[in-house]
Amino acid sequence: MESDAEKFSFFFRTPPTPRDLCLVWIGVLLGVWLGISCSTNPPVQETPIKTDAPLMVNPAVPTRSTDRGMGDEIRSLIEEGTPSSLLRALDLIRIRELGSTEFGRIMNAVILSLIQHLYPHLSVQVPSLQQFQTHNYSRILRGVREGIYISPRPNTQDYLELVLPFLALGSDLSPYPTEQLLPVLQDLRRGENLNPHSVLAPYFMGLIYERLNRPNQAISAYKRAYEVSSECYPPVLGQIRVLDKTGKKQEALDMLQDLLIQFPDNRAIKQQLARTYYANRDWSRAESAITEILQQDSHNPEFLLLYAHTLVEKKQFFKALVPLDQYGAIQGNKRLYLFLRARIQYEGYHNRDAALTYLRSILKTAPSDVEVSVYTAALLLESPQLEEQTEGRELLQGLLQEEKPALEIVDLAFRDAVRREAWEEAQGYVVRLLDADRTQYLLDAAKVEQGLGNMEEAFSYAQELYEQNLAHEAGTLIYVSVLIDRGQQNEARQIIESHLAKAERTVKAEYYYLRSRIRGTDEEALQDLRSSLFEDPRNLHALMGMIELYHRRNDQRRLEYYLKQALSFAPDNAQLRQYPPGGLMPQ
Repeated sequence: MESDAEKFSFFFRTPPTPRDLCLVWIGVLLGVWLGISCSTNPPVQETPIKTDAPLMVNPAVPTRSTDRGMGDEIRSLIEEGTPSSLLRALDLIRIRELGSTEFGRIMNAVILSLIQHLYPHLSVQVPSLQQFQTHNYSRILRGVREGIYISPRPNTQDYLELVLPFLALGSDLSPYPTEQLLPVLQDLRRGENLNPHSVLAPYFMGLIYERLNRPNQAISAYKRAYEVSSECYPPVLGQIRVLDKTGKKQEALDMLQDLLIQFPDNRAIKQQLARTYYANRDWSRAESAITEILQQDSHNPEFLLLYAHTLVEKKQFFKALVPLDQYGAIQGNKRLYLFLRARIQYEGYHNRDAALTYLRSILKTAPSDVEVSVYTAALLLESPQLEEQTEGRELLQGLLQEEKPALEIVDLAFRDAVRREAWEEAQGYVVRLLDADRTQYLLDAAKVEQGLGNMEEAFSYAQELYEQNLAHEAGTLIYVSVLIDRGQQNEARQIIESHLAKAERTVKAEYYYLRSRIRGTDEEALQDLRSSLFEDPRNLHALMGMIELYHRRNDQRRLEYYLKQALSFAPDNAQLRQYPPGGLMPQ
C-alpha cells in the first residue's frame, strides 16, 4: 500500500515533508465541506425592483413576436419606392438581422435592383445577395438581368410581382416592340389599382407611354407618380424629356433648373441638365455642365462623346481629340464617334480623303443616315475630281427621292445648282427654301433671279433684304449689284462710296469690283479691279472682271494668267468654261 508521500509526490519537485502533507489534507477536507453545503442550501429568492413606468421596447428593433408585422412593414416600404423608403427598408433588414433569412435576402435583392434602376446616385452597401432560387422574386430578378419580361400570375395580388418585371425593359427608352409593351402596360395598371400609394407603377407607365410616343399620357403618368411623393425625382425628369421632345424647350429647362435647386447634389439631375443644354445646342452651357460631370466620372462614355461633340461644334477641333480618343478606347465603332472623326479631319485638318473614309464606313452599315449622307454628298460635290462630283450628285439625287426631303437636303441641292449656274433648277429649290425661312433665303432668291435675268424679281427680293437690315453687308452687296443691272448707277455709287472706307477687306474687295462696273473707262475699271484683288486675291468676281476686260482687249497673255487663277478657285464655273484652253473665245 502506498504511503501519503508517494500519493502526492507528483505535486512537488522534491520529496514532501510532513508539513507539506498536512497542508494538502487540509485543502482536500475543506473542498469536500464546501461541496456538501452548496448542494443542501435552497436557491436564493431575489427581491423584484419596483418601477413606476412599464418597460418600453424600441419600435425600430421589434421583438421576435412581431416578425410578421416587421415583414409587412419592410414590404410596404419597398412598394412605396421612394429613395428614403428603400433605404429605410434596408436599414430594418440590417437592424432586425434578417439578412441571413430567405425573406431578408430576397428583399435585399429587390431593393438593390430598384435602386440601381431608379436611383443610381444612391450609394448602398448590401451583404451577399445569394438568393433562394425557387422564390418567385428570384425568378423575376433573373429575368431582369437577362432582359426577359416575366409575366405575373393572372390573379396575383402581389404588387411587387406586377411591377418588378418592368425592370427587364430598362429605363433608357431604347426601342421596343409596341405589341410587347401593351401587355406590360396592363400589368402596371393592375399594380396601380392595387397600391395607389406607390410611385413605381405610374412612373413605369410614364416610361412606356414615352416609348410609345404618347406625350400627353406620359406626362399624366409622371405627374401621378410625383404627386405620390415629391421626393421621387425620376418622374420629373421624365416630364422634362417629354416637354423637350414636344418643342417646349424653355418650359423643360425651367423645370430642370427648379429641380436642381431642390436636389443640388443629384448626379442624375445634373446629367439631364447637361443633356438638355446639349440638345438645345447651347454649346457654352453644355461644355460647362459636361465638364463638371466628367470631373466626377472621367471615364463616362456618354459624356466623353457629348463633350467631344460640343467642342467640335465650337470649332475647337484639336481639343476635341482628347475626349474622342478616350471614348474610342471604350467604344470605337459608334456612329457619332466616326462622324466626329470625319468632321475633325475635314473641318480641322482640311483632309477630305480621310473624312470620306470615316463617312463611307458609317454609310456602309447605315446607308439611310440622312445627316451623314448630306455631309458626304457636300464633300464630294466640292471635290475637284469629276468622278467624286458625280458620286456626290448620285447620292444627292437619292436623298431627293424622299416624299418630302429635309430642308438640309434641298439646301444642298440648291447650292449645287447655283455652283453650276443652273438657275432654273435652283429657282425650283429656292421656292421651298423661302417657305421654310424667308429671311435666310432672300439673298439666295435675289441671286437666282439675277442669274435668270429677271431683274424686277431680283430687285424685289434684294430691296426687301436691304430694308430689313441696312447693316447686312451681303444684302447690301446684292442690292447694289441689282441696282447696277437696272441702270440705277447713281444710287449704286452713293451706297458704294458710303460703305467702301469702313468695310473689312473681303467686303471692300466686292465694293471695288462693283464700282468697276460703273466706271466710264477701262483704265478706271482696271484700277478698281486691281484694288479688289489687292484686298482679296481670291475674289472670283474681280478675276472674272479682269478676264472680260482683257478679252475685250484681245490680250491673250493676261487673259490666260487670270483665267488660270480663276479656274483654280472655281473649276466648275460655267462662265469660265466658255473660254477655250488658249484663253480667247473665237470671234
